[in-house]
Amino acid sequence: MKAISQKGVTKLKECHRPVFDLAIRTADMLVRMFGSRCEVAVHDFSDLKKSLIHIAGDITDRKIGSPITDLVLNELAKHKNEVNDIANYKTQSKKGNVMKSSTIFLRDDENKVIGALCLNYDISLLMQFGGEIEEFISFDEHSSKSETFFNSVQDVIHEMVDQVLQGFRKAPSLMTLEEKVECVRQLEDKGTFLIKGATDYVATVLGVSKFTIYNYLQKIRTINELQPEAVEHK
Repeated sequence: MKAISQKGVTKLKECHRPVFDLAIRTADMLVRMFGSRCEVAVHDFSDLKKSLIHIAGDITDRKIGSPITDLVLNELAKHKNEVNDIANYKTQSKKGNVMKSSTIFLRDDENKVIGALCLNYDISLLMQFGGEIEEFISFDEHSSKSETFFNSVQDVIHEMVDQVLQGFRKAPSLMTLEEKVECVRQLEDKGTFLIKGATDYVATVLGVSKFTIYNYLQKIRTINELQPEAVEHK
């Protein structure tokens, strides 16, 4: 089956265009080489809520303008420009297909991270053949990481908030001040507040004002001695 290729229209900075042009050509070539079970996505980090600018292949059912995945967002929040490429981790599509995935971070001539090329290969059929292909479908240390694919930025925020709230085992209205601060701290660690609009949503869920969330974040970032660039994009 011929791989599906979708190209997005985006306002790229001219200095970044060669990087993304090469990434897009690479994505198309990889899908032509590995076939319909392969999908390669190119993300532009200038707008994380609609970072997907090109996708070759059709495994995760995403479209141009879909947001960044939670795994990539978490890695950016933890490591910023020091983030390393991630190879051979296990993911799963919404249809339940097991995939072997890798992410390469794209950088400009100043070594600043500006995007990513993400490869997903559906290995569900290969896994049925057993031992003779065990080496090909093996996963390395990053296989313990989870990654979810979304079609809207709201889904990204809601999923990350739900994951954190599950750990408190109580309704937000019953949470103490300390628990709400801890909830915000965990969301900060996950990179939730890198997404525009996250502060308003978290404030609504916790039953406080967005300015209260800003105060929580300021205290948390001071304690963690985070660098200035970690401040949320407003």
